[in-house]
Amino acid sequence: MHKHHSALGLATALRPDAPVTLIRPHAAARAARFFAEKFPGRSMYAVKANPDPALLQVLWDSGITHYDVASLAEVRLVATTLPEATLCFMHPVKAEEAIAEAYFQHNVRTFSLDTMEELEKIVRATKGATDLNLCVRIRVSSDHSKLSLASKFGAAPDEVKELLIATRQASDALGICFHVGSQAMTPAAYGEAMERVRAAIVSAAVTVDIVDVGGGFPSWYPGMEPPPLETYFEVIVRAFEDLPVSYSAELWCEPGRALCAEYASVLVRVEKRRGDQLYINEGAYGALFDAAHVGWRFPVELVRDKASNARDMAFSFYGPTCDDLDHMAGPFMLPADVDAGDYIEIGMLGAYGTAMRTRFNGFGAGLTVEATDEPMATLYGVPAERAVPSNVVTL
Repeated sequence: MHKHHSALGLATALRPDAPVTLIRPHAAARAARFFAEKFPGRSMYAVKANPDPALLQVLWDSGITHYDVASLAEVRLVATTLPEATLCFMHPVKAEEAIAEAYFQHNVRTFSLDTMEELEKIVRATKGATDLNLCVRIRVSSDHSKLSLASKFGAAPDEVKELLIATRQASDALGICFHVGSQAMTPAAYGEAMERVRAAIVSAAVTVDIVDVGGGFPSWYPGMEPPPLETYFEVIVRAFEDLPVSYSAELWCEPGRALCAEYASVLVRVEKRRGDQLYINEGAYGALFDAAHVGWRFPVELVRDKASNARDMAFSFYGPTCDDLDHMAGPFMLPADVDAGDYIEIGMLGAYGTAMRTRFNGFGAGLTVEATDEPMATLYGVPAERAVPSNVVTL
């Protein structure tokens, strides 16, 4: 793999004509150590955020030993990449064949569910196993998060009591899990969700061994500047200590975005400018899926040998395909003199960006290069250089 200090070094040396992914293993390692050392429980990486085997190895080497897998393909990937890792199958709806292979071939013992039908499926697929950790997913609000995860999964309040009682009888360890939504902007999201957990435990009067607060831990993006992650941990641990659970109950979390957003950025080239629209060689069918389809604003930086003296202005992007949907509205703040042939670094794409790529219209990712400089933003201390890009303006 090529290695460069920065996007500027890469652009100067190679003048690439296709998008280049810049990975920063040191940033992912720093995030992993933060969770491993500071979260007051078990942190397991949500593989869906970025299944890059190299990233999985970095996280493992930095203290993450448990992995939240959502499909049989993810089970096989992590089992092959990290044979000693503990896998937790946390998708609430699974094929019976997937459950059986996960249990009998890959030593998976932890499964989530949100219906009686799924519980029965797990029991059948594991042939009535008595060593299961079963986590009942309850529905909680996503009001404090930028992307909702409140409608697809989770047992409703009037379903939880019966489901918890039945799951207690089928499990060795009983858990309750939830997900507050992606990019939770306040620790209150977890405090409110834990009140739902309390109500569920009291209603069912069961002994709970695991409380899994799921994912949703944020990263930094323009217009989405969260409070320090330590404040999230403080709210969670206070709520956990007040729950009526077993004295030996475990506290879990499932960070995805928070562990890998800073891991990758993308260097793109401007192919055309039309007013405040820039036509670039990466887009909605590539790493910028979220920028196109949910209006996500990523930090951007013009990459030139000589810094521009032009004022910043708002741009939108068009990707390289022939599809009108390949449009990222932004706004993305860049110097007003940006033009065809310029390079732009788009940051914080380690989460979901690289995982969502397709080869639609024949376009796809080019090189992957390791960069040794700092990511465009970080929540894990403030490095000496480029903690937040100077040209990022919050609108």
